[in-house]
Amino acid sequence: MSIAKFEDIFLANTFWKRPITLVRGFGAKVWDSEGKEYIDCGCGYGVALLGHCHPKIVDAIKKQCEKLITCHGSFYNDMREECLARLYKIKPKGTERVFLSNSGAEAIEAAIKLVRKFTGKKKIIAMVNSFHGKTIGALSLTWNPKYREPFLPLLEGIKFASYGNIEKLKSLIDEEVGAIFIEPIQGEGGVNIPPPEYLKEVRELCDNKGILFVLDEVQSGFGRTGKIWAHEHFGVKADILCAGKALGGGLPIGATFAHADIMDSLKRGEHSNTFGGNPLVCASCAAAIDVLLEDGLIENAKIMGDFLMNEISKIESKIIREIRGMGLMIGIEMRFEVKDIILEMLKRGVIVLEAGRNVVRLLPPLVIKRDEAEKVISAFEEVVRIQEKNLLG
Repeated sequence: MSIAKFEDIFLANTFWKRPITLVRGFGAKVWDSEGKEYIDCGCGYGVALLGHCHPKIVDAIKKQCEKLITCHGSFYNDMREECLARLYKIKPKGTERVFLSNSGAEAIEAAIKLVRKFTGKKKIIAMVNSFHGKTIGALSLTWNPKYREPFLPLLEGIKFASYGNIEKLKSLIDEEVGAIFIEPIQGEGGVNIPPPEYLKEVRELCDNKGILFVLDEVQSGFGRTGKIWAHEHFGVKADILCAGKALGGGLPIGATFAHADIMDSLKRGEHSNTFGGNPLVCASCAAAIDVLLEDGLIENAKIMGDFLMNEISKIESKIIREIRGMGLMIGIEMRFEVKDIILEMLKRGVIVLEAGRNVVRLLPPLVIKRDEAEKVISAFEEVVRIQEKNLLG
């Protein structure tokens, strides 16, 4: 039972609240105000990718908050320098510059401005079932009408192509298209994975037409799929890549990587922020990159992802339509809405997410262990059997 009062009476009512109050977390687990333990396969919608309160990250934050918490980008800073050195180690191939902000949506906003400034063109193509954020620019590239329609008109010149259909994409291109925005794996849209050659075809199309190829790896990046960046599975390079969520080790961050000539098209003052690259987040980000590269977590994402996918695939049920994913980014498409499954899993000590109306999304942390994964599988099978009985008799 939630102990919150002001969250109900004072905070804007914009979230679907689960009926628990989380107060503590460590590794792949969190605990509520009554002491109940949960295996967290939601991780704050992908933020706690390295687990909750990783000791190395906590230590880095503690040390930095005693030295300097804020330092505007108009000054140099030692911790920002350390963070940038770590980011340089994992930067997407072909990119030479990065802009730091405070969220994935902000990273997308920066990318939109880069496209307009560098190309001089206003038209952009995004994908059906895309999700890029809910700020006005990012929302313009987000497909779902329920998010878009209350806030029309949005940015002009945005078109949507069927994800995975190269011919449909070609039909939308004209001389005024400046960029194609695409998630290598669609998260909110249902954990959708493109055909094996699709991203290569899009990259080739962009090269032939002089269009920027922009990848949104806010959710799929930073080791979640068994590689640092999900697009590496498909053998492509981005002109611009947007990152966020887990990159900050649990603190708010956004990063927009780009080719030098694209990023350098921005003049001083044309894009900036107050908190981007602040020392506290930079300390957390630098520690998070060290953890990712040194603790074998990328390999564990592949091992545990394969284990979860294989074991869930063994659950035979008429109410499961499809299981898809890569690494520890997994979607289980059901034949009905999944709200009840999410709540029933919660009762059994497992936090899972939705991805649209009928997909259960699993985003476990890279530190998840086999015994924890087995509990997730057991709870899910139990809930599936209950739902079968309720729906099918």
